[in-house]
Amino acid sequence: MTPDPPATTLGSAPAAALRDADPAYASAATPVVAVRALGKCYEIYARPLDRLKQTLWRGRRSFYREFWALRDVSFEVGRGESFGIIGRNGSGKSTVLQVIAGTLRPTEGQVEVHGRVHALLELGSGFNFEFTGRENVYLNGALLGLAREAIAARFDEVAAFADIGEFIDQPVKTYSTGMVVRLAFAVQALLEPDVLIVDEALAVGDAAFQRKCFRRLDQLRARGVAILFVSHSLELVRSLCSRALYLQRGRTQCVGPASEVCDAYLSDLLQEHTSTPATPDPAGAGSTAATGNEDGPVLDRYVHAPNTATSVQDSGVLRVVTADIRPDDPARAVLFEGDTVRIHATVRAYADVTGFLFGVLLRDRYGTDVFGFSTRGAQLGLGPLRAGEEVRIEASVKCDLRPDTYFVTIGLQEEGFAAVLYYAHDILKFALELREPARYQMIGGLARLAHAVSARPIRPQEP
Repeated sequence: MTPDPPATTLGSAPAAALRDADPAYASAATPVVAVRALGKCYEIYARPLDRLKQTLWRGRRSFYREFWALRDVSFEVGRGESFGIIGRNGSGKSTVLQVIAGTLRPTEGQVEVHGRVHALLELGSGFNFEFTGRENVYLNGALLGLAREAIAARFDEVAAFADIGEFIDQPVKTYSTGMVVRLAFAVQALLEPDVLIVDEALAVGDAAFQRKCFRRLDQLRARGVAILFVSHSLELVRSLCSRALYLQRGRTQCVGPASEVCDAYLSDLLQEHTSTPATPDPAGAGSTAATGNEDGPVLDRYVHAPNTATSVQDSGVLRVVTADIRPDDPARAVLFEGDTVRIHATVRAYADVTGFLFGVLLRDRYGTDVFGFSTRGAQLGLGPLRAGEEVRIEASVKCDLRPDTYFVTIGLQEEGFAAVLYYAHDILKFALELREPARYQMIGGLARLAHAVSARPIRPQEP
């Protein structure tokens, strides 16, 4: 039986020798990273004294409970492949990366890594904050097994990519958060890795630096570098990754094409959210409006609760007692760019009103106003209402927007905008996904506008 080719994780052999000493790396058919039945268990002690007892009893008794952060996780990553890992907080994403990087030892299972691993796990990990940026570049290069001459040959490129100017010769402890991640990514991405691990670190950088990082990731992938990428942004995972792993409570929920895995994750989130029963009206209004799913799946729901929401302005005259947001297609629980969303709101009067205006404002995750409208523009008169009466309002918006998360603000005002009766900021949210897996459908901007491009040859005129 032919023995398996040698495999290693970071720290088990000098990093500079990994690529040359590993014949498996030369084979494109051999996975660069192979994880088989991986498990990681932690011992949880109720008291510090129990840890001492465990040491004294030498395993004859157990004074702890087991917590399995990972259990039976398996996947492979090939050369030049970008592999995403998604899941909720605490699902084990970072633990998988730390085991692959060699900073954690697995409890069970096997991890094989062929080649040099560079990991950008935690902000500033691997940096000595008392050293200057220049010294940390040489320190990290040495830890990765590179000769000083090789680091010096790439230093100018690293410094230019980080673009922190004269701070490269200042102690890292004087850096801002953005400067630390700039230097960390520059070191890890420019010193020729075979496997690059990125765990949410790029979310700290500004937009221009993020664009530069993603271009660099494309270049690395084209050169055969395997990329393991953890992010809560499904848009980025769809765009950057060909395959993905969805973890739930430390176990593999599904693994496969990135678009399908992201859809499965999003569907689980929506199902989990809509299965939560709505909070009863604390004011005792007893709204008669239906709150079931007869109009399609509920993507998000709001129930008024007095004295709990600081984002709500309430006059006590008129209130939005319940609101929800649903897809236009009741057979689908995922929203894609260009889809129409429907907003339902039940408004209850607590005093007589002669009339009022209902308005909706959409904002993106950065708080930018995307689009707003009201019943005044629709020439829809609302009211009068007597105290105790309700009206159910339905609005729809066609979301020709970039894939992202958006928030809905609902407002009630007197006619003529004379006074605010009720204003609830960002009480509903929804996510838009890429309709197709093709990358870079939108080069930039916020709105997706109808567009066309054509070309025709220009033939020289005869003299």
